[in-house]
Amino acid sequence: MVADSAPINLTNHFLIAMPGLEDEAFARSVVYLCEHSERGALGLVINKPSDINLKNLFDKVDLSLRRKDLTEVPVFRGGPVQTERGFVLHEPMPVEGENAAADESAYASTMTIPGGLEMTTSKDVLEALSTGAGPRRVLITLGYAAWGEGQLETELAENSWLTVGADPTVIFDTPVGQRYDRALSLLGLQAWTLSPAAGRA
Repeated sequence: MVADSAPINLTNHFLIAMPGLEDEAFARSVVYLCEHSERGALGLVINKPSDINLKNLFDKVDLSLRRKDLTEVPVFRGGPVQTERGFVLHEPMPVEGENAAADESAYASTMTIPGGLEMTTSKDVLEALSTGAGPRRVLITLGYAAWGEGQLETELAENSWLTVGADPTVIFDTPVGQRYDRALSLLGLQAWTLSPAAGRA
């Protein structure tokens, strides 16, 4: 029997909203968890596009965007916290140079997610993308989702979320409208099988 006190760590996992979760920011959402500890959790919603695309965003910060593959890609609503700030979720970037430390990032302000991706909040990643360089695969959000100490665990106990190890192909290769169903399929589930009523089996 497992002791209840064992902390769970869902870093580099998806949170998949259950049908009973009707909060506008999170209904039918898939959240990529960048960080989860006893202090709380931080994640980015990966399937709620905003009405601006990356070309609009780059225009706003006075950068040109030379990556034609990115111009029409939507900026996502990453969550209800700090919705004016940009967050760039991307593949890990190798740091050039022989003196580069193994855990060093290519950008000024990057969170390296154990076993997963990187999340950068500094403008230098946008500057790299604007020149045609930078990470090949990116998802850019305005805002993020956050949970205080014990809050996410409470929501999990209330059956608000399903969890599954994250798969980068859902983030970067799956059409936006299919990401919720694709994330569910990682658990062998389909949306129609989920009951909106919270309950314990």
